[in-house]
Amino acid sequence: MQNLAFEYDVCVIGGAGHVGLPLAAALAEKGQRTLIYDINEAVLKRISAGEVPFMEDGMEELLPNVLASGKLALTSKKEDIGKADIVIITIGTPVDEFLNPVFKLIKSCIDDLLPYLRDGQLLILRSTVYPNTTDWLARYLEENGRELQVAFCPERVVQGKGLEEIKKLPQLVGGVTPEAQQKAEKLFGLLAPEVVELKPIEAEFAKLFNNAYRYIEFAIANEFYMITRAAGVDYYRVLKGMSHNYPRAKNIPKAGFAAGPCLFKDTMQLSAFSNNRFSLGHSAMLVNEGLVLYIIDEIARDYDLSQLKIGLLGMAFKADNDDIRSSLSYKLKKALEFRAKKVLTTDPFVNVDPELKPLDYVLENSDLFILCTPHSQYKNLDLKGKPIVDIWGFFEKEFDGKLAVESTAPALAARGSNVR
Repeated sequence: MQNLAFEYDVCVIGGAGHVGLPLAAALAEKGQRTLIYDINEAVLKRISAGEVPFMEDGMEELLPNVLASGKLALTSKKEDIGKADIVIITIGTPVDEFLNPVFKLIKSCIDDLLPYLRDGQLLILRSTVYPNTTDWLARYLEENGRELQVAFCPERVVQGKGLEEIKKLPQLVGGVTPEAQQKAEKLFGLLAPEVVELKPIEAEFAKLFNNAYRYIEFAIANEFYMITRAAGVDYYRVLKGMSHNYPRAKNIPKAGFAAGPCLFKDTMQLSAFSNNRFSLGHSAMLVNEGLVLYIIDEIARDYDLSQLKIGLLGMAFKADNDDIRSSLSYKLKKALEFRAKKVLTTDPFVNVDPELKPLDYVLENSDLFILCTPHSQYKNLDLKGKPIVDIWGFFEKEFDGKLAVESTAPALAARGSNVR
């Protein structure tokens, strides 16, 4: 689908990030002349050398290949944006301290790009946006005398699995015009197994609903966990019993931190759009965000926090990943620093936090541990007989159908099943 009037087929704005880089590399692999535009020149330099700046399955093998093929180029020059037939923006709508969408970020981005965009280009919004943003963008461009096509084509991949899931998941495409729809479908048809045609606002809602639904699922699990705790019952014995060979309960998640750059933010965007009447979303936020303080209160019932040196195991927002964006581990750390004698943190993957300590140091110098992120390499830790707070059920033995579940860590706490 090369347009020879343009030097590149696609330019990915913010292409050095978690959303942009997997997409850019996948398109280049399919033979598209792909340009990454990003203002972070240090990261661009690393990528141009074949170094992947974050954990992404398959990227270490793919990146050198697409660079060597000449199909992937990188730039920090805005004037290069006009050299691409299709421009994909990977900047989404964040929320502010009042949990309202910061719409001006998208507008500022477009205003910044306007002098460098060319009439006839297709402009695709890729990250989550507030409902009606795509239609607003089309009107805004027209009001400014520009003739560009606009579409919303959200990414819905799991963090760290982008390369894999881009090729496996259906792609939602919401074009403002039939021409934009057709062109966007043709592009993503190179990657996705199927394309789903929607109106722009339908695609925007679909993306937000996907994330809000997942966030609410985690809240249900966390609420169940706290209910069973209050009754003196082990949630994971209940969960394994209710889901054992019972298909209608197989997708109930474990309890744990529901964090990251999307779930909370997108749930709050839906709430703002519905005039703060999204009661399920607000309830989910109170449960998921409140879980951090619940854990501290539970520990305080059995221990004098002021005398405890607490080790936090895992600071990334999800297991076996290096991304700390919106990680509840850091909320827990901040809250504990006011009450505990000392807080030590460690993570085998995170390399952007200078306060992290080696795992052995944290194991040796902590009185109690909290498993914040269930990284797989923690599975066989020698905790030296020290108690650990394990809300994830991570250290439970595999369920054999008899509810004979035991912990691999000694039950040293005076009460309860979350401190082992």
